[in-house]
Amino acid sequence: MYLRTVKARGGQGSQHEYLRLVECYPENGRVKQRVVMNLGRKDLLAPYLGSLVRILQSEGAESSWVRAAKVNPREAACWGPMLVAKSLWQELGLDTILEDCEGKKRQLSTALADRAFVLVVNRLCCPGSEHHLATWLETDYVCDRQGKRWLPQWEEHGRVQVNLTWLQRWYRTLDEVLEHKEEIEQRLYFELRDLFSLQVELVFYDLTSTYFEGEGPKELGRYGYSQDGKRRNRQVQVGMVMVNGWPIAHHVFRGNRRDFETVKGVVDDLEKRFGLKRVVFVGDRGMVTSDNVAMLREQKQGYLVGLQRRRREDIYELINRATGPWQECPSRGGKKGENSKTLVQEVAGGGFGVRVFVVHSEERLAYERRMREQAMERTRVAMEKLGKGVAEGKLKVPQKIGAAATRILSRNHGQRYYGWEINEGEFHYFEHPNLEREKAYKGKYLIQTEEQGLTPVEAVEAYKDLSEVEKAFHCLKDVIEMRPIYHRDDGRVKAHILVAALAFLLERAMEKKLKAAGSNLSGEAALEALRTIHVVEMEVGSERKQGVTGGSNRARDVLKALGITTLAPPQVPEID
Repeated sequence: MYLRTVKARGGQGSQHEYLRLVECYPENGRVKQRVVMNLGRKDLLAPYLGSLVRILQSEGAESSWVRAAKVNPREAACWGPMLVAKSLWQELGLDTILEDCEGKKRQLSTALADRAFVLVVNRLCCPGSEHHLATWLETDYVCDRQGKRWLPQWEEHGRVQVNLTWLQRWYRTLDEVLEHKEEIEQRLYFELRDLFSLQVELVFYDLTSTYFEGEGPKELGRYGYSQDGKRRNRQVQVGMVMVNGWPIAHHVFRGNRRDFETVKGVVDDLEKRFGLKRVVFVGDRGMVTSDNVAMLREQKQGYLVGLQRRRREDIYELINRATGPWQECPSRGGKKGENSKTLVQEVAGGGFGVRVFVVHSEERLAYERRMREQAMERTRVAMEKLGKGVAEGKLKVPQKIGAAATRILSRNHGQRYYGWEINEGEFHYFEHPNLEREKAYKGKYLIQTEEQGLTPVEAVEAYKDLSEVEKAFHCLKDVIEMRPIYHRDDGRVKAHILVAALAFLLERAMEKKLKAAGSNLSGEAALEALRTIHVVEMEVGSERKQGVTGGSNRARDVLKALGITTLAPPQVPEID
């Protein structure tokens, strides 16, 4: 049975709603309805709602109805990102992995798996220091597997505003997680392999740098080439290994370590920890040295690497050999309205078994041509100004004129496009003889491999997939905010990067599931939408109740794509 409202017109054009008690019953295989009772006008019955409830309830039972005035919301905490992260964490088996790592050596009353989860999700949802963790725990609903909520402990100590013992717990958690880094990554790889049937044929590897505020740690923190543009800051190098778009391992090196110096250790680790006997190592141009290629051959590993255009004398010759038919590579979709092509052809590489592919990208050509024209124009204007100054007698000493010209050409790669001379006291500049070579480089890049089974198009597609690692670094540095690092201890730096890598793994798992479900939301956009889902604590009469808001339409779409149907957080078990 159920209640139905019907509308009926009254006298003088008035309209009223009436309540009817309706019953459903089966008849000849069909469900029919009949009116059991007409209860009367809705507006006349409303004042007697409380009396009706008491009559319908059994004797002695307390009324389950509470007046709206006695419903008092006490707190609303963000829950959506935590809900999704908890689901992904468990799906990837990280709670089990960390439990097994900790074993019977528990150092604190709370399990390592629960404490590590807090740090990783904080890095994913609201990146900040361990000190800033306390603020996040006040705004977000973060609980362990038993449903007990994590709360900050405030206590002022000068600039530190939280209880030092409480804060130290999280630093100890960092140390404990780092102790098990090798095992965590190894177990995660096998979990990913089984869950997603990874076919490990191509292994992608690249390096980036991240900097420190202040001096940084003594051993790892070194000055080197900064990809963040922070030449005055010490830094570390971080190498990421990815398979089928999944990060399976990362390595932390001194800040002055060169790219090619890291390759052998990474390849050895792939065999030692992951049992990968034969893979095709895909790396960027900085990885290519004759020693590395020889090492890969010796270990019977394959390779597919980019060639540096200006550091090899034979690159220009190889480009000029591309006189045969081009093959078009499948489009991956560029910017809206663009239909740029990528073409490839194989040329003779000059060595036994070595294959070289010349790739021509129309999109890359348009970009590099525009950059070259801008650089040439800026350099030309500066050289014209210098020539005018010499002609007017403002600069007379040849050494000073030469120094000024060198400074101009050192900017905007001007030395690639122009040369200069002083002839009988007059300053002249001219297009560099190598300008035609520079024009030939534009829009081109070269790939080298010894894999005989790869077609030219497959080689280009595999090399383009190296951009997945670059996206990973972008996510680590910008979305998850791995930089800057404030730690001063080598171990804490490594632990900080490990936590960021685990947060990136969760973000990557979410993006892959969203894509599989047909969603075009990025991980970052999905997390933002999920922040509309809250856990609300309310006082209802004399009782305390908890509920979860449904969130925005986009948040509900994310939950649907991820297959999450239960919104409520775990409940703390009652103690008898």
